[in-house]
Amino acid sequence: MRHCAICGKGPSVGNNVSHANNKTKRRWQPNLQEVRAASGGGVARILVCTRCIRSGRVAKRA
Repeated sequence: MRHCAICGKGPSVGNNVSHANNKTKRRWQPNLQEVRAASGGGVARILVCTRCIRSGRVAKRA
């Protein structure tokens, strides 16, 4: 499963609902980006959601 390394956000589940009110299961994937971030004195590539990137919860490295 793909989860944010900072906040743990993962996929949400729900239903597709047709005009005839038929329901089939579906998933909403979080918007995860692979970023180079400082971790443990080095730099690592981690999957982070865009909400964490925008709020500055990730110490990005070049």
